[in-house]
Amino acid sequence: MARGTKPAAPAVEADDKVRLDKWLWAARFFKTRALAAEAIDGGRVRLDGERVKTSHVVRTGEAYTVTREGLNWAITVTGVTDKRGNGAAAALMYSESPESAREREDELAKRKDAFQAGIYLNQRPTKRDRRDLIKYFEPRDS
Repeated sequence: MARGTKPAAPAVEADDKVRLDKWLWAARFFKTRALAAEAIDGGRVRLDGERVKTSHVVRTGEAYTVTREGLNWAITVTGVTDKRGNGAAAALMYSESPESAREREDELAKRKDAFQAGIYLNQRPTKRDRRDLIKYFEPRDS
C-alpha cells in the first residue's frame, strides 16, 4: 500500500446492522453523524419517497433520496459499512441514477452561471435584484 493512503472500508457482514445516520456519514454524504441525523429528522433523506428514522437499518438494494444544500441524489445502496473510508471507498457504497446526476450537474451549472452573472452579492438583494433572481431561475416556457 502506498504511503498516506487508507485501505478501502471493509464491508459489514450480512448479520451486522448499520444505522442510516452512520451509513450516510460513512458514505460521505455528511461530514458528521449529527448532521446526517439532523437531515434524516428534517425529512431530507427518504426511503422510496417515505420518511425514515435515524435508527433505520440500511440494506443493500434500498433506494434513497438525499437532499443536501438544494441538491438531490437518487441513490441505491450497493454496500453497507459503518467505517468511514476515503472517497473512492465511499463511492462504492452506492450507485446514483443517471437522471439524478444529470439534474444535479445542471443545477450546479445554473448556480455557477448565476454567480458569474453577478447575481449573488455580499449583501441582501434589493427589490430589483430579487426580481432579477426570480426571472433568472423561473422556468421558461418552451
